[in-house]
Amino acid sequence: MSLGTTDKPTACLALADGTLFYGIGFGATGVTTAELCFNTAMTGYQEIMTDPSYAGQVVTFTFPHIGNTGVTPEDDETADPVAAGMVVKWDPTEPSNWRSTEELGVWLEKKGRIGMGGVDTRRLTRAIRQQGAPHVAIAHDPEGNFDVEALVAAARGFKGLVGLDLAKDVTCAQSYTWNEMRWAWPEGYQPQNAPAHKVVAIDYGAKRNILRCLASAGCEVIVLPATATAEEVLAHNPDGVFLSNGPGDPAATGEYAVPMIKDVLAKDLPVFGICLGHQMLALALGAKTVKMNHGHHGANHPVKDNTTGKVEITSMNHGFTVDSQTLPEGVVESHVSLFDGSNCGIEVSGKPIFSVQHHPEASPGPQDSFYLFERFADAMAARKA
Repeated sequence: MSLGTTDKPTACLALADGTLFYGIGFGATGVTTAELCFNTAMTGYQEIMTDPSYAGQVVTFTFPHIGNTGVTPEDDETADPVAAGMVVKWDPTEPSNWRSTEELGVWLEKKGRIGMGGVDTRRLTRAIRQQGAPHVAIAHDPEGNFDVEALVAAARGFKGLVGLDLAKDVTCAQSYTWNEMRWAWPEGYQPQNAPAHKVVAIDYGAKRNILRCLASAGCEVIVLPATATAEEVLAHNPDGVFLSNGPGDPAATGEYAVPMIKDVLAKDLPVFGICLGHQMLALALGAKTVKMNHGHHGANHPVKDNTTGKVEITSMNHGFTVDSQTLPEGVVESHVSLFDGSNCGIEVSGKPIFSVQHHPEASPGPQDSFYLFERFADAMAARKA
């Protein structure tokens, strides 16, 4: 339900420009600061909240019915929520879903994340589009006591994501092997017992469903931390190297990631990157990245494959983009956004080295782009042959 005229607000969202939004709080109490973005997906709020790429961000959901399917541990993209908080139109209702094990509000409270309902999310989304992703402070107090001036000051004090390396905060602490494949009815998640290829995946904030897609494409996946060196990568004698999604400013992460990628590229191994991994590959090849006004976040983004002319409906989550004008000779723009023309993919001419900005694992979301995992597997098979 939305905030009524006689209800006392128990949550407050303060933008750095002094704009205030009031609503009903749920989940954890307290105050947190972050960048505010909006997501247009109609499903998958749990996967979004646990996507490491949302580190340092509060997510506004444009779809009003958030929480109606509850939560289940099977849908976590990582162990705990990474997004700083969530803002929704309606308060979460009692879940109606046979897979649900817990209510959204209870889950958020346990995980220490603030939720806020009863907000005019259309107005909030327009503000984000017009002024860019703002810095905010979100507060939840069951008594409804808010120091507005302090909240605005906290929002203004947030340093933002430019120049910030967040991959180190969300990467794995040590290497591990992954063999779980994509969820399938009625068995659920099954192991990959007969892999055809060995892949080293660099974890800049990898989603579990990306690793599952690699396993489903016939890969044994060895996951290494974001700071892994080329020597550590090549010591596993991989058939291919995967560069994962992740949060923060790619230029900051690139300070240690780019030298490693350059050394790997020199070995002519198949390389596949997604999201931040796409940006890391572009930087290693000599291109540049830039901060977007409000980014792309949703499961309904049209992307054109320039090599086939096909239009794919994709899942996206990024606030930075590769500047296609800086792509060097021999690097082709393979995919482009039909929303704003921004770069969504690159490939190296004549080599099995490619990457995309969108999320082809699409969990949740459209499955138009799963062929990219198969292309990666085919490239590894061709190299061995």
